[in-house]
Amino acid sequence: MSDRVFPRRGFLEASAFAGAALTAAHAQAGPAQSPNPPAGQRGTPTRFQIACMTLPYSAFPLQRALTGIRDAGFRHVAWGTTHRDNGKQIPVMAPDAPPERARELGQHCRDLGLEPVMMFSGIYPEAKNGLDVLRQRIRQAAAARIPQVLTFGHTRGGNAQLWLERFRQLAPLCRDSNVVLVVKQHGGETGTGAACAKITREVNDPFIKVNYDAGNVMDYLEGKINPLSDLEECAADVRSFCIKDHRFFPPPHQDCGPGLGEIDHYRLLHKVAFTGLSMPLCCENIFAPRLPRPTQPEGIDVLARRAREFLELVIQAIQLRS
Repeated sequence: MSDRVFPRRGFLEASAFAGAALTAAHAQAGPAQSPNPPAGQRGTPTRFQIACMTLPYSAFPLQRALTGIRDAGFRHVAWGTTHRDNGKQIPVMAPDAPPERARELGQHCRDLGLEPVMMFSGIYPEAKNGLDVLRQRIRQAAAARIPQVLTFGHTRGGNAQLWLERFRQLAPLCRDSNVVLVVKQHGGETGTGAACAKITREVNDPFIKVNYDAGNVMDYLEGKINPLSDLEECAADVRSFCIKDHRFFPPPHQDCGPGLGEIDHYRLLHKVAFTGLSMPLCCENIFAPRLPRPTQPEGIDVLARRAREFLELVIQAIQLRS
């Protein structure tokens, strides 16, 4: 691994970030809590960690993604999934990569001023090799001090009983590694947050929780389920968000960046605004509906900054004490 790609510097900064990361991980893995208390009885504000996934930069090298995210003003990053470099799509972290590789990439992110808060597992829980890959992902995340690993089911539907069996097998490793495995909505039998929470509640472990993706609920269920109502059913189990919006008009309906679609992020995030937890908000889609995606990374930088600034305004508003 070359020093050009992974410079060895920033020890003191990395040490400071490490303490914050461990504190966040413990908070995220805390016991299930009730959604926001009634007005006038507010608890401790949620520590929202606004992150950008590297995914919007998938057409460009990983290094360009990281510097773009940093320069767009983010302090947190989520890994996923591949990046085009020298004409090839290269995984951010291969499923069989040794934990040391993840440790080095985590340190590189921190040297750039970005704290990693989530990584894609890249595998369905019901896949034939799902258990083995998820184990390796948890080990990689632990080495990189990443507090959450994200998974989701096949759009044709999952196998709830198999999920339960595998999540129960993974829970001890998650606890030992201080890594929360979060599952998000992806159509089929796990197309809603309520369906995901039903599974995680049966597992009944603080390290197996829900990630909420309101855009996926709108997209895969074609607007038949209101994400605001759905989140009410699982808010106590949510430990992070994949942030994307969704717009039905003008057609065709499509995912887009936060604040550019039809999801009310003020009402959405208000439901988890006073949990006392650290909660990553990972921007997965930052693009404008109907418009062509930028062909140069500088155009993605602009959209990334816009998404961050929008979420910052939302958080300030919903946590403002009167």
